[in-house]
Amino acid sequence: MRKSLFLAFLIGNCSALFAQQFGGHPPSTRWRQVNTDSVRVIFPAGLERSGKEVAGIIHRIGQQPQGLLGNRLRKISIVLQPNTTISNGYVGLGPWRSEFYLTPPQNSFQLGSLQWEQSLALHEYRHVEQYANFRKGISKLAYILFGEQAQDLVNSAAVPNWFFEGDAVYQETILSPQGRGRVPAFFNDYRSLWAGKKQYSWMKLRNGSLRDFVPDHYRLGYMMVAYGREKYGEDIWQKITSDAVRFRGLFYPLQRAVKKHTGEGYSQFRQLALEKFSQPFNDSNRTTVDEWAAEQKHFSGNAEFPQWLDDHTLVYVKSSYKQIPAFVKKDIVTGEESRLRIKDVSIDATFSLRNGKIVYAAYEPDIRWSWHNYSVIKWLDVASNEQRTLTRRTQLFAPDISEDGNTIVAVKVEPGANPELQLISSADGSLLRSFPNPDTLFYTFPKFAGNNTVITAVRNNAGEMALGSVDLGSGNMKYLTPFSHNVIGFPAAHKDTIVFTASEGTLDRLFMITGSQLYRLQPEQASGFTGQYQAQVAYGQYTYSAFTAAGDLLQLGRISANNIIPVDAKVFTAPLSAQGVPEIAQNKYKPVTGMASDSAMPVSHYSKGFRLFNIHSWRPFVDDPDYTISVVGENVLNTLQSEVYFNYNNNEKNKEVGLNFTYAQLFPWIRLGSNFIMDRPFDYNNSLLYFNEWNTYAGLSIPLNFSKGRSLRSLNFGTDIAWKKQYVQGMYKDTFDTEGFAYIRPYVSFVNQVQTARMHILPRWGQNIQLSYNRAVSRLDANQFLATGYWYFPGLAPTHNLVFNTSFQKRDTLRNYIFSSSFPFSRGYNGVNYPEMWKLGVNYHIPLLYPDFGIGNIVYFMRVRANLFYDHTNGSFHNKGVRYSNELRSYGTEVYFDTKWWNQHNVTFGFRYSRLQDGALQGLGANQWEFIMPVNLLGAR
Repeated sequence: MRKSLFLAFLIGNCSALFAQQFGGHPPSTRWRQVNTDSVRVIFPAGLERSGKEVAGIIHRIGQQPQGLLGNRLRKISIVLQPNTTISNGYVGLGPWRSEFYLTPPQNSFQLGSLQWEQSLALHEYRHVEQYANFRKGISKLAYILFGEQAQDLVNSAAVPNWFFEGDAVYQETILSPQGRGRVPAFFNDYRSLWAGKKQYSWMKLRNGSLRDFVPDHYRLGYMMVAYGREKYGEDIWQKITSDAVRFRGLFYPLQRAVKKHTGEGYSQFRQLALEKFSQPFNDSNRTTVDEWAAEQKHFSGNAEFPQWLDDHTLVYVKSSYKQIPAFVKKDIVTGEESRLRIKDVSIDATFSLRNGKIVYAAYEPDIRWSWHNYSVIKWLDVASNEQRTLTRRTQLFAPDISEDGNTIVAVKVEPGANPELQLISSADGSLLRSFPNPDTLFYTFPKFAGNNTVITAVRNNAGEMALGSVDLGSGNMKYLTPFSHNVIGFPAAHKDTIVFTASEGTLDRLFMITGSQLYRLQPEQASGFTGQYQAQVAYGQYTYSAFTAAGDLLQLGRISANNIIPVDAKVFTAPLSAQGVPEIAQNKYKPVTGMASDSAMPVSHYSKGFRLFNIHSWRPFVDDPDYTISVVGENVLNTLQSEVYFNYNNNEKNKEVGLNFTYAQLFPWIRLGSNFIMDRPFDYNNSLLYFNEWNTYAGLSIPLNFSKGRSLRSLNFGTDIAWKKQYVQGMYKDTFDTEGFAYIRPYVSFVNQVQTARMHILPRWGQNIQLSYNRAVSRLDANQFLATGYWYFPGLAPTHNLVFNTSFQKRDTLRNYIFSSSFPFSRGYNGVNYPEMWKLGVNYHIPLLYPDFGIGNIVYFMRVRANLFYDHTNGSFHNKGVRYSNELRSYGTEVYFDTKWWNQHNVTFGFRYSRLQDGALQGLGANQWEFIMPVNLLGAR
């Protein structure tokens, strides 16, 4: 039930690996807009219905007196992204915009069953309201001085992320007939902690852990917001946040505001908020599943989607904080477990198994366009471990294979079109048949029940769900349960028996249909605090995955009269539980979803050049020895990034002014830039001289994404043509030839790596190769070539890494011009630009401690790790026709601290000790100590 480990990695890291989806649409994309006084909704042609619906919901949100954070509104641009298989959305400052990823999730238990555009609009627009009303006091001053990114930084320092997300979840709940605040699975995380007797500190709950399961800030925030509104009124958070963003009380402004407006100390406030939700779940609810979780010292791992291979063998997806997801096979008699295959990169752990054949949907990005990615069908033979890719460049989800093994059913989700159930051939992936969808249903987790029927959970336009049966001969749908806002999912069928999970009251429970009789399947060892999911029945047995604080635990049992209880279908039409929140139970606010059509809203053309130079921030950046202030801009469609900057280098005491532009509307990307450096020092005959330097460049860049299967893989190559001119100052200004010259600098960057689990420091297998070449092409002869490679291998333990670094650089010896060097010199030495250099570095990364310890809600230590290294650099040069070589060798250790600052900003810093074997060459002592700050503290987000 947890977000897959890959998805967390994908969202957190792929943007950096694959250029942040910059310029991610083909230039042929035609953009349209719905432009109102409060929002501009931008979308590709064909999505007019979605654009109107989002604009209409936002218009109606503004008419609701649901306890706004203030009366300030700020118009925002929302870009609808229909071609990504990831379900997500965000609102951002710097630039001020929002993006909705429109493909709905298959799993309705996680985010609810409302229409996906409605859920996104309800949740994300609350962030718009927050930012609009948080520009006050010191936050407003930061905006005036440094722009939108400064407001973002100061707001996040004043108001914790739990409030931003908890308040948004509260809005999606109070202004809709469902929302996450009425969905039982949303509360599983904290209930599993209470069941497992996990007593974590407040800072651990805020910052998480690398070795223990800690719920995210959405859930924490919802409970805190709900408690505050219930006890102190719906306007309490307006009062608290208004003081906090003004920094009334410079230190701990939100804590001070809570004390001022509630009379409760902050620690008391949060304790009472958690106690309010934990009280109904006491020791009387605990079962052996909960006891197992309590016995686990740390997170054990997930066993998801268990399915029967035969009467004594299960296959499921296993993952942990140390292991990436893999298919495993387990003999339930002997307990013996064996791994079949690492699962290809996927959005979730879903798969289906019949007759020894596995099918599942895997993630594949488009090679060129980063806003386009696909969900393709994989076929795996359990006996031979042979895997095939059946479809390419498709958006097919939740596949299931028929009992005869010849046919696969999957859900097709295509931008602007109704979802479809499709039958495809398991032999070659060809389309056999599509079924009409006159009721515009959204299908989730379809399953064959025999070769002529498909069982599927469906949701309608009102966000209500039911379990349906599709006759494959006629295409007709029969509903097995009534429609309601109770979530239904994970159906499975065996002969005449259907099992599925559905919400009932405060929990998600297992249900079973045999013939026409509905039963509640009540496992003896089910958790009393959380739900049961992903059940399968066969051979008179059942299996399912139980949600616990130590992982999704595999459960087994036999079906008997003792554990199946006849129930009436009315159980699904019971009102949703408010989960203990009176304001939600009262339904005092009118839902803004499911109302009249917004078809009257006008749609017009959106120009790609609209506000192309969109200046949004003035950004200071400190990365010693460089101190920089930049004016940065980016348009809403993310096709032009611009920067004008001033930099001071503390080593050389030089000043630099420059500008850079990257335009990605076309392919390849176009890069332009120019800079002027003043007062660069150089040594001439033991005299210190100064010169100025003017550089300008134009270039093309081609970023490509070849991720596929089990690897994340990117290739970026291009070239710049540049012009450089130097101006020597002082008495020697006529001594040197300073006429400008042109040069080219082609480059290639290749990254290939496997997925990483939460506790992995680095990929356990991967390569990072960088090639660059500078060559003068006018007036003079000068060149330089650099090749650098990092080679990642597994260490002795799953969380260890062995990394080799190889580098080679060669330049001309004419000295007409010497290009600056990026050669990774042996650690501890001063870098020297020899005419020819090579390096071999060996690194062994190991975790030392997982402190899960914080100080004053300022800094939190998640991990302490070490790197043992050895560097060997050889630099050679010629003097009077004789070739000389210098060996510069060092070994030592680096100790890094992986931390979070202010409960949300990841920062890594460390210390390095280098033992120099050849330090006398540079007049250095044998022992060298350095402070390492690879991530800038002020810029960490």
